[in-house]
Amino acid sequence: MDWSWESAANSVPLLLEGLLVTVEITLLASVVAYALGLVFALIRRTGIPVLSQAVLLFIEFVRSTPLLIQVFVLYYVIQPVGGMTLSPFATGVIALGVHYATYAAEVYRAGIEAVPRGQWEATTALNLPRSRVWTAVVLPQAVPRVLPALGNYTISMFKETPLLLAIGVVDVLARAKEVGADTFRVTEPYTLAGVLFLLVSLPASILVRRLERRAAHS
Repeated sequence: MDWSWESAANSVPLLLEGLLVTVEITLLASVVAYALGLVFALIRRTGIPVLSQAVLLFIEFVRSTPLLIQVFVLYYVIQPVGGMTLSPFATGVIALGVHYATYAAEVYRAGIEAVPRGQWEATTALNLPRSRVWTAVVLPQAVPRVLPALGNYTISMFKETPLLLAIGVVDVLARAKEVGADTFRVTEPYTLAGVLFLLVSLPASILVRRLERRAAHS
């Protein structure tokens, strides 16, 4: 099929609307993932066997099942059974956030374990409160180390938002499908959707690489 600049130009406004939805979901899911992931990591460090094992089992379960299945179960099974009514947008944010929280938890754990043992011993010698140990010593050292890995997960979330089309989320790829169905031309909208993904992902990847170099030299 020949390329049509007119068709491409006409599809841009709808694709940009879809891109905005994609970015919003990605950012909100990132907040959920990295906040919940930190909670998971801290629980695993509590030393309370029941809590630690429960979190570990949940992490392994989520990481061992496909994200698409989790989206379906959350939207079509858990919500009706629990009497909840969440929009496809909110469901997508929660599903992506919880899924990637299980990966973020392991990244945080690695960052925490990378804090030199001497730092832990110093906090004990100074008799610092446990909350102060974490907020003033451990996390300020651990979090900068893991930012590049978390950045990579944000990029992955951005590229996996099209899975949410299965529950009716109208992201950039859904808009491309819509334009193709209306105009009977699929080359232009899908190509432009790919270009939009690239225009967002590439600068983000460059930023992550810079963070990696900074972390390596710190």
